[in-house]
Amino acid sequence: MQVSAIGGPSQGEAEAKSPLYVLFLAVVAAISGFLFGFDTAVINGVLLFLRRQLSLSNIETEVAASALLLGCLLGAAGASLISDRVGRRKSLLLAAILFAISTVGAALANSVLMFSIGRLVGGLAIGLASVTTPVYIAEVSPARSRGRLVSMNQLAIVVGILAAYVVGWSLASLGDNSWRWMLGAAAIPSLAFFLGLLAIPESPRWLISNGKQEKGRLVLSRIYGAEQADLQVRAVEEAAACEQGTWSEVFSRPMRRPLMVGLAIAVLCQITGINTVLYYGSILISEHFKGASLSTALMANVIIGSCNFVCTLIALRCLDRWGRRTMLLTGTAGMAVSLALFVMAYRIPGISPLLILTCIMSYTGFYAFAMGPISWIVISEIFPNKIRGRAASIATSTLWTSTLVVTFTFLSLVHALGISGTFAIYAVLCVVSFVFIWKMVPETRGKTLEQIQREWGA
Repeated sequence: MQVSAIGGPSQGEAEAKSPLYVLFLAVVAAISGFLFGFDTAVINGVLLFLRRQLSLSNIETEVAASALLLGCLLGAAGASLISDRVGRRKSLLLAAILFAISTVGAALANSVLMFSIGRLVGGLAIGLASVTTPVYIAEVSPARSRGRLVSMNQLAIVVGILAAYVVGWSLASLGDNSWRWMLGAAAIPSLAFFLGLLAIPESPRWLISNGKQEKGRLVLSRIYGAEQADLQVRAVEEAAACEQGTWSEVFSRPMRRPLMVGLAIAVLCQITGINTVLYYGSILISEHFKGASLSTALMANVIIGSCNFVCTLIALRCLDRWGRRTMLLTGTAGMAVSLALFVMAYRIPGISPLLILTCIMSYTGFYAFAMGPISWIVISEIFPNKIRGRAASIATSTLWTSTLVVTFTFLSLVHALGISGTFAIYAVLCVVSFVFIWKMVPETRGKTLEQIQREWGA
């Protein structure tokens, strides 16, 4: 066993005294991930009926799909100001309230404008939660299990995505107004999220960094036990003493490399095209594959969502064994090959739609195995404690900007370049992602947040 400079077991070796309690904290926070996944993916089924009921053009469809993402961008941009000022828990409580307002507002909308406003409010909730939830889980997790616990948020996202697809498929028989029930179904998990947050404490690292050492020690004692909690408090205090915690610190010379890595990962995990499948899959299948009915398209979504879910479970098993970097390299290589095969298969006349669906499932599976969970983990763990909220907010805002661009341009790209040409671009971007990760992304598996900070030289 290693020994730290302050005596006793090093922080990297610390294990939770109450792992079930830590799991409970992570599960409650990760409900926001379920809402994140459900609200973003439910549009896949909603658009089929909204587009038909309101006779939407491609541009209007892109606007309806992108309204949520604009809210995500704005919510993520303001998340650090809220999270660093009032704390992680209160930020998540605000997100829970916004989720509920959005669910009711969008479901009751009678125009594209009102629908878009309701979805934008939901985007604010997702943007705020997408910054805060991984940070909260990382700040309450022991180093050895941090990867798996932070990835519970990603698991919750893919469960939410799958739930949205199942709800969309099961409610499609209700007719043109079925989209209202698809959206309204999120009211129940919104309430569960709010009630769960009332039962969890504030992040101990946020408490200590904001001068509330005793409250932070109480939370850490519940997680690690009293003796190890004292060591954890000292480690956080020592790290915080070396930081200014200002915006100038975020852009300082020592932070340039981690900030560049965080921003690049945020961009690459989106411009490789995954959300074109998650958001437009039903339109893609029903309008571009001969003989595919609405029911077939919605069922294909459920199959793809199930693959997404299973591969995320596999990722959770591998994260703290394989390491972040190895999995990212494996995932991006698999995505590139899958998309290349999809492009070639789509160009072959008379080829089985089942083979094309297999390529899409392979692409989605490799994304779920690596880029899906690990991008959020990297963003949540590579920045120093006091600026983590600010830096994570910048990275997450960049992620949502990339998502917005991809979502708002996809149907137009398909119209201009065709499906094969569009996905060929995404395949090339997967190769670019592989090269960047190989050259620039370090391994952080099994290291404490403070150790990662020291290794960056911050």
